[in-house]
Amino acid sequence: MKRADLSGDPVDVAPWLLNKVLAKGERAGRIVEVEAYKGSIDPASHAFRGETPRTSVMFGPAGFLYVYFTYGMHWCANVVTGPEGQASALLIRALAPLRGVDEMRLARPAARRDRDLCNGPAKLCQALGITGAENGTDLLARRGGGPTGAQAAVRLVDDGTPPPERPAHGTRIGIRMAMDEPWRFWVAGDENVSRPSAAVAPLDKL
Repeated sequence: MKRADLSGDPVDVAPWLLNKVLAKGERAGRIVEVEAYKGSIDPASHAFRGETPRTSVMFGPAGFLYVYFTYGMHWCANVVTGPEGQASALLIRALAPLRGVDEMRLARPAARRDRDLCNGPAKLCQALGITGAENGTDLLARRGGGPTGAQAAVRLVDDGTPPPERPAHGTRIGIRMAMDEPWRFWVAGDENVSRPSAAVAPLDKL
């Protein structure tokens, strides 16, 4: 995977990111749902009012991890897109568990089914063990290049599984502004998606 693959309008990058793999140590899941946030032109983005110490990672370069704390209890993970200097990111909303499922169950004892392990942005961070310590991690670094060591570094991996030919998409979830933008994308029919709903306009109309 090249950094250039992630550098662009997040709405364009979002469908391509589906079916890539997010991994930390021996735990990994396939990305099945994301939401795009467009920085200075998006009132729902953390970077809408400009760069701050909290949002500096969002301003690039692409391929880094932006992790934030929400509701005083949960971490959420985002893949930064580009170009550098223009804040944009994709919130990872759901994963399909692939490896390290036993560890995920220990991290999320309240999950009754495996499909409940990573079917939400906070849940997947709990399942993989992603916290604020991973904010700013280069997701494309070679193993051993992350800030927390070879086995613990968060990585974004392309294992050869192509993106869905017809990704579903609709409005974003859990925001109070710009709620009508159809910038949430997911793998249609995947049981791990946080909240399936009817797709809206064709992608060429976005």
